Amino acid sequence: MNVVSVTRRDGPIVLGRPHGGTWLPDELLDRLTPRGQGLADTDWHINRLYDGLLEGATVVQSNVHRYAIDANRDPAGVSLYPGQNTTTLCPLTDFDGVPIWKEGQTPSEDEILSRRDAYHVPYHAALGAELERVRALHGVAILFDCHSIRSEIPFLFEGRLPVFSIGTNGGETCAPAIETITADLCRSAKGYDCVLNGRFKGGWTTRHYGRPQDGIHAIQMELAQRAYLSSEAPPWAFDDRKATRLRAHLGAILAALSSGDMLESLR
Repeated sequence: MNVVSVTRRDGPIVLGRPHGGTWLPDELLDRLTPRGQGLADTDWHINRLYDGLLEGATVVQSNVHRYAIDANRDPAGVSLYPGQNTTTLCPLTDFDGVPIWKEGQTPSEDEILSRRDAYHVPYHAALGAELERVRALHGVAILFDCHSIRSEIPFLFEGRLPVFSIGTNGGETCAPAIETITADLCRSAKGYDCVLNGRFKGGWTTRHYGRPQDGIHAIQMELAQRAYLSSEAPPWAFDDRKATRLRAHLGAILAALSSGDMLESLR
């Protein structure tokens, strides 16, 4: 099983998908509690949702579940949101704050480092290489980091998330035009709500790669799963009707970001 899958194309956008994978080695799966084995914190069907939306987009996708290692966390283990509940580089709880490892099976520091080298490092080696390749082709590269999450998770945030949560770490990870056009298209999407740099300001991936001054721009899109799943609970079924509607808006965003006018403004 390949830890990372790369679909290489020659457009200016790279789609990062760190949390869509559901594979775990059997020895790790056996150490999870029954609740952990449900893999509830997956970005369910995120790969299917974005598939084919933009001809020319490169895709870098982790196939490993985040319970092995979280590819969107600082590899040094530093919290992205100090003072707020969150999950760690190697999650010990699920998004509801409930332990996911059986008693006595919590990974040691050495094991976490080993998992980081086995799963986190290859994903980012691939992602970094594709961003450099795309930048060499176009003079700029845009990382669009694709995520989704349940709409209501009291352990992590109050209330109900908007459908579109856009993260640019307060405008630091991309040119203003990228942030503006993405937010404007989300706000104009009828029947959906949107927030810019709310609870989710962009994970480690967005913050690490987003260097507008060097021609690499990064933006995170966190989607509320109610917008494309039949229910935010097992069996996490994909809803074709909902997804078709949402895909139209996501496709419009990606098309706008990859347009010639946008690229010219970034160079």
